[in-house]
Amino acid sequence: MIVVKKNNYLEYKNLKFRCALGKAGIQKKIKEGDKITPKGTYKILTIYYREDRIKKIKCSIKKVKITKQMGWCDDSKSKYYNKQIKIPSKLSHETLYRKDNIYDIVCVINYNINPTLKKKGSAIFLHVSRNKYQKTKGCIALKKNHLKKLLSLIKKNTKIKIG
Repeated sequence: MIVVKKNNYLEYKNLKFRCALGKAGIQKKIKEGDKITPKGTYKILTIYYREDRIKKIKCSIKKVKITKQMGWCDDSKSKYYNKQIKIPSKLSHETLYRKDNIYDIVCVINYNINPTLKKKGSAIFLHVSRNKYQKTKGCIALKKNHLKKLLSLIKKNTKIKIG
């Protein structure tokens, strides 16, 4: 089990990595945009990655190459809320193909996915951290080399416990 702690550390077996969390910390998620990293136990469903920046990811979890037409819907009025969508789109969304490197690797955590509850929060990812571990909008972020190392060790059924 991957354990994410309130002290901004992620632990897996004998590894311990510093991480960034949501600006509002770890607690019960209230709504879309609350900047809370949701407390609970989850699974990593899919790993999206930029093939032009990451040559190979060793991991048994399903991997998807990010294209310029990929977004993640955060429009709580849409039937596509908290799902990958094709962009450009009129729906509110995050772009997965970014100029910065924070989405070079994006691990989708099964928070608010099945079922998806409107306005309960979307796009809770494990992704690459910004410089100096700047706080996120609710995601967990690690240094790129730490995230690659973690993914090389976990299995499809490895859980992630936040809090």
